[in-house]
Amino acid sequence: MTDEPNKVPAQAAAPLTDAAPAPSAAAPSALPQDELARLTDDIIAALKTVYDPEIPSDIYELGLIYKIDVADDRAVAIEMTLTTPNCPSAQELPTMVENAVASVPGVGQVKVDIVWDPPWDPSRMSDEARAVLNMW
Repeated sequence: MTDEPNKVPAQAAAPLTDAAPAPSAAAPSALPQDELARLTDDIIAALKTVYDPEIPSDIYELGLIYKIDVADDRAVAIEMTLTTPNCPSAQELPTMVENAVASVPGVGQVKVDIVWDPPWDPSRMSDEARAVLNMW
């Protein structure tokens, strides 16, 4: 993982863009590079439709998504966190993420894990989220 907000390591190498996760040192994917890039972009777009009911910014821009792995069989594993362990949306957000990613054409099985290390803090938010929340 990386300490930069919204830079999410992907299992397979993908081109580095603002919307694509950073590659990891894992073996190259059996998926064609352009297909992996399309899936990654579409997954991120789907994640940007999920909002914490108490915060007017999407979970991706909030920096709650730590890792997105797309396997060769198109199964997607996501590691995410919450703003606090006592988050009132702790039960619903992972299901919302799973449903959003599962709706992406070409995605196989989706698994969402909540992780607490590293703990979330406001430095993980994108500039877009900071602007929406007026947190400059």
